[in-house]
Order: sequence, then structure tokens, then C-alpha cells
Amino acid sequence: MVARGEPSRFLTAVSSEVIGAAIEVHRCLGPGLLESAYLGCLAAELASRRVPFLRDVPLPVHYKGQRMDCGYRIDMIVRGILLVELKAIAGLLPIHRAQVLTYLRLRNLPIGLLMNFNVPILTSGIKRVLHSANAPAPSASLR
Repeated sequence: MVARGEPSRFLTAVSSEVIGAAIEVHRCLGPGLLESAYLGCLAAELASRRVPFLRDVPLPVHYKGQRMDCGYRIDMIVRGILLVELKAIAGLLPIHRAQVLTYLRLRNLPIGLLMNFNVPILTSGIKRVLHSANAPAPSASLR
């Protein structure tokens, strides 16, 4: 589990596996495609490396004891512990980080990678997001 705000060696290794695969996809395709293209290619790259993952994982919302199927889907969960959320947009916004934090909390996962493929160098579009079980849910501005 995550201690003192830092991921374990295993979590770091899994993150590195995914980042390496994503860099290969970005190196081959470059920026400018739809998110779905990057997701499909990342899935193929991870499969070729024999890294276990789930793709398009349903994420129900539990509200007052009721399961609500609201249509949310997690792009990828790698090795059962790492959430991967892909974007292909002009720039990441705070709402994208809040989305990943909420997904981590709802799925009770320790770490996520928010990856924006619409950048010249992929490493500048990757944000690591850690979930602490004691952290409050992300808040959204009403303005």
C-alpha cells in the first residue's frame, strides 16, 4: 500500500512498465489522434509485453447503499492496482486530476496515471496521482 505519500517499489515498477509502453506508442504515432486510438495501441503494446490489464472497466457509483450504473468507465487498470486515464487534449486541467482521484477513491486503488498524448514529448503529459484512503474527496467549484 502507499505509505507517506510515496508509492511502493512494486507500484513504481508497474507505473514504469506502463509509461514505457505509452512512450513507445507515442513514439510510433505522435500527437494528434483520438484518445481511442492511443487506448487501443497502448492495450496492444501492453499485451505484447505480457503486462496484465483490464480495458474499459465499468465504474458504478454507489449512492446511499444503491448501485448506480451511470456509464463511467476506467480506461485501464494494470496489474489490478494502477488506474490509467488517457486524454488527447490541448492541456490537462484540474478537473482531469479530480476525475482520476474520484475514480481511485470509488475503485479503492492506490495510484493512477493521467496521460495526455496530445503533447510533443509524452513525459510532459504524464501526471502521477496518488490516492490516500484518508484524503477527502476532490471538490468541484460551483462557479
